[in-house]
Amino acid sequence: MLTLRKTIITVVLLLIVTSGLLATRALVNHQTFTKKMWAAIPDVQEGDIIFQISESDFSTAIQLATHSKYSHCGIIFKQDDDQWYVYEALQPVRYTPLREWIARGKNGHYVVKRLKNATTVITPAVLAKMKAAGRPFNGKDYDAYFGWSDERLYCSELVWKIYKAATGLEIGALQPLKTFDLNNTAVKQQMKAIYGNHIPLNEKIISPVSMFESPLLVTVSE
Repeated sequence: MLTLRKTIITVVLLLIVTSGLLATRALVNHQTFTKKMWAAIPDVQEGDIIFQISESDFSTAIQLATHSKYSHCGIIFKQDDDQWYVYEALQPVRYTPLREWIARGKNGHYVVKRLKNATTVITPAVLAKMKAAGRPFNGKDYDAYFGWSDERLYCSELVWKIYKAATGLEIGALQPLKTFDLNNTAVKQQMKAIYGNHIPLNEKIISPVSMFESPLLVTVSE
């Protein structure tokens, strides 16, 4: 009886020790992953455009319709606290800390693009114009209808309009909605939810992929 009791106590102690070791290992792994994630900040400049894959059904529909790997983008700026932020059209239009923005994307993956001639175009004066051009949009609602008014904005529209207003450059070409691939079931479901039976096929849209593939940009980090 005494031997059995000792055996049970030994097994219980081993389980406790093993559980503790596993918990410690899991904590270390989590801390290591967290440190890597938070350390993985790209070498960026103000005015850079950053792309990611958003994790939502709506994002999937955008990818399918535009044949794009990336479904969300924003502009990188510094704020008064001298920290990096992504100015993005989400809900609502807002400044999101760069680390938080990266962590929110699928697998923490991102691509940073920059004007090929950024050193001559993105001057301090132009940066001030970009921030001023974007200021009236801050806090406005996300535009799930993909209209072209300034009352509501979607992600690539915000970036495109800021660049156009401050630099005169058009990062990507606008396309009518009807030129996208609207035949996929997931795309049709999202279109039905957004527009009902009145789809504005001639509405001009700037897609993330059109901006991503713009010959004016060069990849600087991913």
